[in-house]
Amino acid sequence: MLHRTAPKRALALAALAAVVVPTLAACSDPGANAASGPTTAARNGLTYNTSPQQDRIRVQKDAAAAAKVPAAVSKDGKLTVATSAGSIPLSFHATDDKTPVGSELDIAQLVADKLGLELDVKVTSWESWPLKTQSGEVETVFSNVGINGERVKLFDFSSYRAAYMGFEAKKDSTLEIKGSDDISGKKISVGSGTNQEKILLAWNKELEAKGKAPAQLEYYANEADTILALSSGRTDLNLGPYPSAVYRANTRDDLKVVGKVNAGWPATTLVAAVAKRGNGLADAVTAALNSSIKDGSYAKVLARWGLSEEALPDSETITAENYGSTPGAKK
Repeated sequence: MLHRTAPKRALALAALAAVVVPTLAACSDPGANAASGPTTAARNGLTYNTSPQQDRIRVQKDAAAAAKVPAAVSKDGKLTVATSAGSIPLSFHATDDKTPVGSELDIAQLVADKLGLELDVKVTSWESWPLKTQSGEVETVFSNVGINGERVKLFDFSSYRAAYMGFEAKKDSTLEIKGSDDISGKKISVGSGTNQEKILLAWNKELEAKGKAPAQLEYYANEADTILALSSGRTDLNLGPYPSAVYRANTRDDLKVVGKVNAGWPATTLVAAVAKRGNGLADAVTAALNSSIKDGSYAKVLARWGLSEEALPDSETITAENYGSTPGAKK
């Protein structure tokens, strides 16, 4: 990924986005994954709707949750949400190449409904969401963002999904990835500045300390090129968001998942909605998420996109003050 010269503050905030998750989704062409038709049948029994007509699961306003929304957010009647729209089934452009859809937007819709607000989606690049949240251009972020120690200094979080990375290989591969020893000498595609790069660099240090050959990291700017390199045999493995790896394994005949690692390795983390630190919005989002968990709509959204495996029993507000003490976000 290429970065233009930017002021120090912009670079510092952009760096926060690089510490964790998505992903090659963080760096991918928004339309790279859109299927050619409105639906894609999968081997796991799902039919993924990739059309602009989503018929999203909708819910009623929760008065208690809505009462927690800061006046600065509620005054225009909208919840402005940033998403990167780069990876099926999380957040991607539909078959019209312009409408953002996916599980992240479905969950954002539940939250907006519960808070009595209109969902206003802004597609943005991964590296831009910290600055846009800090400036107030967007009010929250639903884009497979993981919680980490650097981010909680500037943002508050509302957890809503487990956070895993998946190793992918060709269907005929005999690889099984459980730790650093299993990637020794292998060519692995990865996105620059992503959390998966952070994990792989740490694993390479472990290998070098043992006197073993490190993995060779191959950098790609978008997911389409990444998957082409893997399917053509130019790389042995790809490390990306687990939900996207599972999606490809269930909709393609040439790839499979061969390993899974927590996105916060060696610690643990969760995927969460982002709000500017201290503005009070995270508490409202957490309340809306818990209301959606309680009424079953949250489970329906995850099942719709094949993500039930990553469901949480409840949402928590995670801030600098409690980070490290919550079950899913440990240092």
